[in-house]
Amino acid sequence: MQELTGRQAEANKPKSSDRRSRGFLPRVSCLVAGFTLLELMIVITVIIILAAIVLPQYQRTILATREAVLREDLNKMRTLIDQYGADKQKLPQSLDDLVTAGYMREIPVDPITGQKDWTVETGEDPNATNNEQGVINVRSASPDTSSEGTPYSEW
Repeated sequence: MQELTGRQAEANKPKSSDRRSRGFLPRVSCLVAGFTLLELMIVITVIIILAAIVLPQYQRTILATREAVLREDLNKMRTLIDQYGADKQKLPQSLDDLVTAGYMREIPVDPITGQKDWTVETGEDPNATNNEQGVINVRSASPDTSSEGTPYSEW
């Protein structure tokens, strides 16, 4: 067998078009790589299903947190009303008296209603000698019912 020179070897090489037609090289597709509509719909469906599972639990957690804050705020304000009465020998006339006297920095926001709209119960001041009235209790102004089944206004 005789050896081919460089030019002869080049001439005898199969052309790239010959290779494609014989199945040596894959055909280059003109399509752009990306997601199909079906793939996108499957992903969106999975996201919606996960959101439907997680959302109710998230809402229960938020409600439980608001209820815990409400309990803490009511407990703290009732304690401060008692401290004010013990220190001043009279009950406060409003929640603003607690702020003015420095027992609280500001009246807290009711976590259920989102406003400073507390229901203040007044009654006879046990320390007063002339039948004065004062704040004896604080309750939420929310008409809603708690997760326990009791109205917030009864807490």
